[in-house]
Amino acid sequence: MDLALRQQLKLTQQLVMTPQLQQAIKLLQLSRLELLETVQNELLENPFLEETLEEDVQISEEKRSGSEDDKDAYAEEVARNADWEDYLGDFSSTSRQSSAHEFESLEDSANFEARYASATSLEGHLTWQLRLSRLNEEEKDIGEAIIGNLSSSGYLQASVEDLVVQTSSQPEKIEKVLAVVQRFDPVGVAARTPKECLLTQIEVLHYDRDPILISLVTEHLEDLEAKRYKTILRKFKLTLEDLKEYLDIIQGLDPMPGASFGGSEPTYISPDVFIYRMDDDFIIALNDEGLPQLQLTSLYEDSLKSAGDADKEYFQEKMRSAAWLIKSLYQRQRTLYKVMESIVRFQKEFFLNGVSRLKPLILKDIADDISMHESTVSRITSNKYAATPFGTFELKFFFNSSLPLDDGSEVGSESVKSLIKKYIASEDPKEPMSDEYIGELLKEELKVTIARRTVAKYRTALGIPSSSKRRTFF
Repeated sequence: MDLALRQQLKLTQQLVMTPQLQQAIKLLQLSRLELLETVQNELLENPFLEETLEEDVQISEEKRSGSEDDKDAYAEEVARNADWEDYLGDFSSTSRQSSAHEFESLEDSANFEARYASATSLEGHLTWQLRLSRLNEEEKDIGEAIIGNLSSSGYLQASVEDLVVQTSSQPEKIEKVLAVVQRFDPVGVAARTPKECLLTQIEVLHYDRDPILISLVTEHLEDLEAKRYKTILRKFKLTLEDLKEYLDIIQGLDPMPGASFGGSEPTYISPDVFIYRMDDDFIIALNDEGLPQLQLTSLYEDSLKSAGDADKEYFQEKMRSAAWLIKSLYQRQRTLYKVMESIVRFQKEFFLNGVSRLKPLILKDIADDISMHESTVSRITSNKYAATPFGTFELKFFFNSSLPLDDGSEVGSESVKSLIKKYIASEDPKEPMSDEYIGELLKEELKVTIARRTVAKYRTALGIPSSSKRRTFF
């Protein structure tokens, strides 16, 4: 085999992801709040980037429209009417705005953090009660260990043996303190099982004198959940009215006493796009509230001319970065508008009549309509929300799979889910609809043949239990 060095020319194509191109792609998939944060960070880091204020725009327009004589006359008028108090207001230790603050309320003058208190946590709420209790210091230390081992729903995640190791105490003392903590507010917290939690609440409510109620909680919770009432009626020789009274008591108990404290804070959505209906047409408005209008600053032009080679290279790099950011933001808003315009065109029936008229739609349909790549459409629809006449929806909501109709047309899966939800909401609780019967209703209304398992799949996706679990006897 002959080994030798050779020179060879080869023509290839490859995509080079420059930092500017990566930034533009990243901006596409940012949510509105993430975009605002990114722009604010760029304003802080890039000296060539500044925010355009409406006042600056108006002043610049007035300067351009006014003549030189008008400018001179205005300057003389300002100099003539200048007051010494104005001068002191700008440069003295007591500004002229201080008098205005005297008329502000205490709430308005306080900062944001001082006006709003943080939400109470389960651990803090229980610790506060523990410190007010009559337990001694050793027992309070045990109580802190118990509170520190609670889950977000309020259940104790450590065993007595684990607490013995943590506190170097005796099991009897731990059980004593545990019983005290379980009767704190919310009652039943620090329970080890759902049965213990419910029994503690029954004891505090003084319902523990009824042996049937105790037996229902300790032995028949699964029967009550599965609604196997006949077995319970035969065993305790009860009537339906008597059983209903017991069920009302049990349903009034809280199986997760710490959930109200451990739940996450609500997420508030700021829509990226607003769609307004005007007769049979729609107006698309991008939400630019809070988004700074950027421009290149001219403060560093003189410095750029007199700067050295190293500084000049840094200045030019920052200028290019600022110009590219402004261009990328414009391209992002333009792409978002074009995609939303295409969605409204494809899903016009939805915007006119609601979710039941949502049509099948895929990314390729939008990409072909606006002559863009599917990946671009996927990025611009991620983490974006549209406020429509029928509520606020994520842009991904408008893309859904299809089911073939008998006449050859198609219907969106979200429309089928909407009808299933509508049927179940209007059913008789004593005679709930089966999945097979719902399939027959869909066939009559949509002319679509849909299998029972498909109905069950959509029903499960909606979080709706089966007909046997929806049935009520009262």
